Amino acid sequence: MSRRIFIDADACPVKAEAERVATRHGVRMVLVSNGGIRPSQNPLVESVFVAAGPDEADKWIAEACGPGDVVVTGDIPLAAKCVAAGAWVVKHNGDELTAANVGMALATRDLMADLRSADPFRQGGGKMFGKADRSRFLDVLDRVLRRI
Repeated sequence: MSRRIFIDADACPVKAEAERVATRHGVRMVLVSNGGIRPSQNPLVESVFVAAGPDEADKWIAEACGPGDVVVTGDIPLAAKCVAAGAWVVKHNGDELTAANVGMALATRDLMADLRSADPFRQGGGKMFGKADRSRFLDVLDRVLRRI
């Protein structure tokens, strides 16, 4: 089974960390974006540039991933599609999304979107991405790759 790591790269804060883990494990990594991402010189890293437009990178990743692959994304609807395709999903902060919890994550995301639209003063609210998140991501991605 050929393992790959797909990165939803446009707003991904852990591309360099994912590349380090991919290199250590000898796993191909695919950076998918609308552009503006500098291609890596690493022979294990491929850059895929999709057409501009909403969710084009998400659509490409959802169609390309499958069992044995890991997808790095913070996009919950994309994560749900990838889990359904048999891929492992790791968020930037190291949270894993699986068949057991992605439905709840999707429901929470939808509820929060409804609350924000009902109350224009309730915007943002997410915690800042920090060193602990970066470290946790590295640890979880490494463990997921060893598990596969």
